[in-house]
Amino acid sequence: MNEFSLTTSNPDGYDTESVIGDFALAIDPMDETGPNPNAVLVADYASCFLPAVRMGAQQHGYDDLGEMAIEATAAVDDHDDLQSIAFTLKVESAVDDPDELVALGEELCHVHAALRDGLAADVTVEDEAF
Repeated sequence: MNEFSLTTSNPDGYDTESVIGDFALAIDPMDETGPNPNAVLVADYASCFLPAVRMGAQQHGYDDLGEMAIEATAAVDDHDDLQSIAFTLKVESAVDDPDELVALGEELCHVHAALRDGLAADVTVEDEAF
C-alpha cells in the first residue's frame, strides 16, 4: 500500500491551509479566503474523473477526444452536507457511446472509488501539541 501525507492547519477562525508537498491550498467554509470544503471535494472528484475518462478511452481504442471539461453542480442540505453531485462531461470529439465513457471514468477514478459508505478518517487526538 502506498501512502501520502499532508498537513492542514487552522491557527484561529475557520479558514484552513492544507500543505501537500510543495503546494498550499486555502480552504474556508465561509467562502471568504478560499473555496469551501464541499467545493474542493467536488473539484477533486472532477479533477480525477476527467483524466480517468481520457485514460480509459485511450486504453479502449478511442481516437483523441480533443478538449474535455466537466461542469459540476452539487446540492447541500441545511447543514451543508453534500446530498448530490452531477457532472456534465463536455467532449470536443463526437462520441458513439457516451455511457461507455462514463463507465470508464467511474472504473478508473480513484476519488469515485473512495466516495463510498464506510470510508472515513481514523482519527487520533494529540492534545497539548502546540
